[in-house]
Amino acid sequence: MTDRARLLPQLGEVFRAHGYEGASLALISQATALGKGSLYHFFPGGKQQMAAEVLAEIDAWFEHNIFAPLRDDDDPARAIAAMLKGVDSYFRSGNRVCLVGVIALGHARDIFADAVNGYFARWQDALVSALRRTGQSPAMARKRSEDALLTIQGALVLARARDDAAIFTRALADLKARLLA
Repeated sequence: MTDRARLLPQLGEVFRAHGYEGASLALISQATALGKGSLYHFFPGGKQQMAAEVLAEIDAWFEHNIFAPLRDDDDPARAIAAMLKGVDSYFRSGNRVCLVGVIALGHARDIFADAVNGYFARWQDALVSALRRTGQSPAMARKRSEDALLTIQGALVLARARDDAAIFTRALADLKARLLA
C-alpha cells in the first residue's frame, strides 16, 4: 500500500479499538501491514500525526455529509432527517464507536482539544441553524441541538456497553420524532 490516504481508515479503526494511548506502533503496523520505517515515512510526526490526520478525515466527512447540509439545505426537515440517516450509516447503526468521543474521553484530549471541540461545536451550530430555519427560537434550537448530540453520543456508549446496537436505533428514531415534531 503506497497511498497514505488509504491508510487513514485502518488507522482510525486501530484508534477506535484501542484508544490513542493503547494504539501502539506494533498494533498500527499489524493493522496496516507496514513496518515502523514505512509508517514514519508516511507520517514523520508519528502516532500524533496519524491521529490528527484521521481526525481531520472524520471532520471532513462530517463537514461534507452532515454539517454543510444542516447549514445550507433549503429544507431543514430534510437536512435533519438526512443527518440522522448519515449518523446511523457512519456509526454502523450503533456498532461503531465515535473516535472523536474516544479521544475526548482519553488522556490525549488535550493534544487534540481544538479538533475535538471544533467537531462538536460545528455540529451543534449546524444543527442550531437547521432548527432555527424550522421556526424555533435561538434558545430552543440551542437546547435541542445539545440534546441531540447528547442522545447520539450517549446512545453510542450505551449500545456499546450493553452490546445492543438496537439501543442506538431506538434513540435515533426517538430523536427524529423530537427534532421534527
